[in-house]
Amino acid sequence: MGEKIVLGLSGGVDSAVAAKLLQEHYDVTGLYLDIGLGGSGAADAAAVAERLGIPLEIADIRAQLEEQVCAPFAADYLAGRTPLPCARCNRLVKFPALFALAEKIGARYVSTGHYARVENGLLKKGRPANDQSYMLSRLTREQLQRVIFPLGDYEKTEVRALARGFGIPVADKPDSMEICFIPQGDYGDWLEARGFSTPPGNFVDKSGHILGQHKGIHRYTLGQGRGLGVSGPHRYFVTELRPDTCEVVLSDGSDLGRDTVRCVRPNWLAADGLTGPVEVQVRLRHSRTQFPAALEADGEGVVLRMHTPARAPTPGQLAVFYDGDTVLGSAWIT
Repeated sequence: MGEKIVLGLSGGVDSAVAAKLLQEHYDVTGLYLDIGLGGSGAADAAAVAERLGIPLEIADIRAQLEEQVCAPFAADYLAGRTPLPCARCNRLVKFPALFALAEKIGARYVSTGHYARVENGLLKKGRPANDQSYMLSRLTREQLQRVIFPLGDYEKTEVRALARGFGIPVADKPDSMEICFIPQGDYGDWLEARGFSTPPGNFVDKSGHILGQHKGIHRYTLGQGRGLGVSGPHRYFVTELRPDTCEVVLSDGSDLGRDTVRCVRPNWLAADGLTGPVEVQVRLRHSRTQFPAALEADGEGVVLRMHTPARAPTPGQLAVFYDGDTVLGSAWIT
């Protein structure tokens, strides 16, 4: 019997294959995180656990999710920011739940089906096609010392092939792309149903001329060019959100490039901070696009001097700093 490990078992193919791979070296206990929305997740997780012969625990995380993720999610939209709930959830809800069960059963390590790697306590990218290091960059050093990501050297197509070979019942289950607590995918409707919405207001240009009416600033994000319903001499893009006046500023998009990006609350993973400017590659949203930049201290935050203008760095999203494949740290864009 190997060393104990707790795995977040979601009912999807990634965590199922992670469980099978971990069984080669560990005594695996699965943990299904229940957010109270029903669906097939719990049944699928139970089917995987039965197929692999591992115990499965269920944790009700509704209260923690509401406090740490859902309420801040709504507050960000009301303030004109575009939140990143998965990054908050990983650090404040999901991994703490895994560690809580690990402490209970005497397990040293926890695991998930994320596509990333941890080497000597450092967070590193997974394979390019599926890398999820961006969403994991708010984990702490202490958490990473006890995390194992068995899928870091695989791509999704390989994982599905492994699942079929292992006879895992969810091998062909579709990926879940939406925010977990908004399964219908329309965050605007979710906010409005909870009473967390902003009033309608004006679309304006940079000179203040009214171009039309919008449905509330919570339905728009910096750089957005679709669903505006405004016609004119050119295509329009959101270039600024003004919560105080309920205005959404539109332009032709030529003013969305930024040479400087300011961020707060840095989370250092492979560095102890900054003693001077550091050359990094930076991701400013959850995509594979990286930009070269000089990273500098800026009071208690950091500032990025972009070598190539970045399009629409968005308040509420993360700037994640890389040195090659290693995550140096991250900070919230302001």
